[in-house]
Amino acid sequence: MDLLSLLGFFLGIMAVVGGNLLEGGKLAFLVNGPAFLIVLGGTLGAVMLQTPPNLFVNALRDLQWVVSLPRIDLSQRIQRIVQWSALARKEGLLGLESELEREPDGFVRKGLQLLVDGNETEIIRDCLELEMYAKEQQALHAAKVFEAMGGYAPTLGILGAVLGLIQVMQNLTDPEKLGHGIATAFVATIYGVGFANLVFLPIAGKLKAHIRKITLLRQVTIEGLVAIAEGENPRNIELKLNGFLE
Repeated sequence: MDLLSLLGFFLGIMAVVGGNLLEGGKLAFLVNGPAFLIVLGGTLGAVMLQTPPNLFVNALRDLQWVVSLPRIDLSQRIQRIVQWSALARKEGLLGLESELEREPDGFVRKGLQLLVDGNETEIIRDCLELEMYAKEQQALHAAKVFEAMGGYAPTLGILGAVLGLIQVMQNLTDPEKLGHGIATAFVATIYGVGFANLVFLPIAGKLKAHIRKITLLRQVTIEGLVAIAEGENPRNIELKLNGFLE
């Protein structure tokens, strides 16, 4: 579990709520059902209209990465590649068939299969780089869904504010309804800006950071498998791939 994400979320919320309390406000002032419905419902509706169904579903599925990031260990992948290289030098490329059967990662499995089949290095690189790029773009589209939410939310907050002011103008002679309309107007703006900057845009940034890590892992895999295909020394492969480590 990514505790930093949870801590950041609660810290951001508490900063807003705490600042409101320090200014003499009340927690109840920030709770407004109509404003919440306008901003969140309108944002989701706009994004659903903009986004193809499969990309929207992928975005919701990838949301779990924000609090539960899959473990990505570059050094472990490098060590496995070095082991594959040593095995290939000892038993030939066909000796990697046993590793192919045990490999859970589909991308790595495809690379090993290309290697075992004796393909040229250019073919191995082209096939894997094409798949890496396609998977990266697909994942980035999911992240862009939350970026779009971050763009729509403040605008829907302004829309909520305008609707609240319309209610105010229609009830200038009724003090009770006047106060409710003003509250909806200002709280809708807070919700729009708050959701965008405390939820949607940070989620998009977190997903993009994770996508970059996955892409880097695949780049390491490609370089390692190509080096094995070229018959490089395992020690040289390790030295080369260690350049990817931070």
